[in-house]
Amino acid sequence: MTITTKGLLGALPAHARDRLTELGREVSFPAGTRVFEEGHRADRFWVIRSGSVALDLHVPGRRAAQVETLGPGDLLGCSWLFAPYCWHLGAQTRTPVTAEEYDAAAVRALCEADPVLGYAIARRVAEIVTHRLQGTRTRLLDLYGPQGSGDRR
Repeated sequence: MTITTKGLLGALPAHARDRLTELGREVSFPAGTRVFEEGHRADRFWVIRSGSVALDLHVPGRRAAQVETLGPGDLLGCSWLFAPYCWHLGAQTRTPVTAEEYDAAAVRALCEADPVLGYAIARRVAEIVTHRLQGTRTRLLDLYGPQGSGDRR
């Protein structure tokens, strides 16, 4: 199940987007790269330009469950904004990926210095986290719950 989480940058007011993008740098990852691991330190995040990344969740006694696939425009990594700054999911590239990478400490400092920008970023990241949480819940019910226990809307 893919949940649309597009638009971290597009959802920001122009001044906030401009200030944030000044902090980004282009990076690339080959297919099959483990970008981050659940439980490890979340010290950066990315906005995907091209390619796809699978988010996964450790399930004791089973292989990791893939809970979402991200693509161009999506925010990769949300845990950098909220203490204790540890990844809640893992991420692995499915294809070659190019992205803009942002240093979490620098962005948090920018948010502290500009509360309007900080609020805009925090609000959008919280919306993305909410969508991902609901998607993860549904995906795990589909994988491990009794038949018919998935999305009941």
